[in-house]
Amino acid sequence: MKQKTHFEDHLRNAIPPALIVVTVMWLVYWADFLFIYDFHKLGVLPKTIDGLKGILFMPLIHAHSDFKHIINNSVPTFLLLTLLFYSYKDIAFKVFFISWLMTGVLVWIFATNKGSFHIGMSGVIYALAAFLFTSGVLRKFLPLQALSLFIVFIYGSLVWGVFPTSSRVSWEGHLMGMLVGVLLAIYYRSEGPQRPKYQYEIEKELGIEPPDLEGMYLEQVRQQEEAQRQLEDEKLNQELKIVYHFIEEKKKNS
Repeated sequence: MKQKTHFEDHLRNAIPPALIVVTVMWLVYWADFLFIYDFHKLGVLPKTIDGLKGILFMPLIHAHSDFKHIINNSVPTFLLLTLLFYSYKDIAFKVFFISWLMTGVLVWIFATNKGSFHIGMSGVIYALAAFLFTSGVLRKFLPLQALSLFIVFIYGSLVWGVFPTSSRVSWEGHLMGMLVGVLLAIYYRSEGPQRPKYQYEIEKELGIEPPDLEGMYLEQVRQQEEAQRQLEDEKLNQELKIVYHFIEEKKKNS
C-alpha cells in the first residue's frame, strides 16, 4: 500500500477548511436569492449600532446583482486559506478568525459612513495575503520566503486596492485587512514554522563558548611549519660532513 507523503498529508488537512469557507460563501449567496430579506444589510455600516452585526457577517455577503463579486473572491479565498493551513497549521485558525473579526472592527471604526454597507470577503483576503507575505519575510525561512514571492507574483496587484479608485469598492476594507495581516505576522512571528537553527546558534543560546577555529587553524599551521623546519635541519645535518685531519708535528732532532 502506498504511503502518504508529507506534502499529501499536509495538503489533505489544509484543503477542507478552505473548501468549507468557500462553500458557506456560496450557500449564503444562494440564500440571498431565496429570501426576501436584503442580505447586504448584514454588512458593516460604519459608526452605527445597526452596522455592528456586519463584523460577523460582512465576509459572507456578496452582491447578488454582481456575479463577478463572489467569483473574484472565491478563488483567492480558497487558495490563500489552503496556503495558510498548509504552511502555518498551528496558528492558522487564530490568524483566520482574528483577520475576520478585526478587519470588520476596524472598518466599523475608521471607514467613512456614506450610508453604504461594506460587504464581501475581500478584506479578509487582503489580511491573509499580507500575513503570508510579511510572515515569510520576517521568519527568514527559505520555503516561507518562496511563499512570499509567490504571493507577490499572484496577488501583488492587490496593493492598488487600498486606494480609493472606485466608489463601489471598499478600499477601507482592503486597507484595514492589509494592516491586520501585517500586525498578525509581527505578533505571531515566534509561533508556527521557524528556520532551523545552526549548531553555533544553539550553543550560543545554551551559553556554550564556540571553539576558536581561527586559533586552532593558526596553531596547526605553526606546528606544520615547525615540523618542516626540523625535517630540513635533519636533512642538512646528514648531507654536511666536516672531516678533521690531524697532522702530527715532527719531533726535532735532539
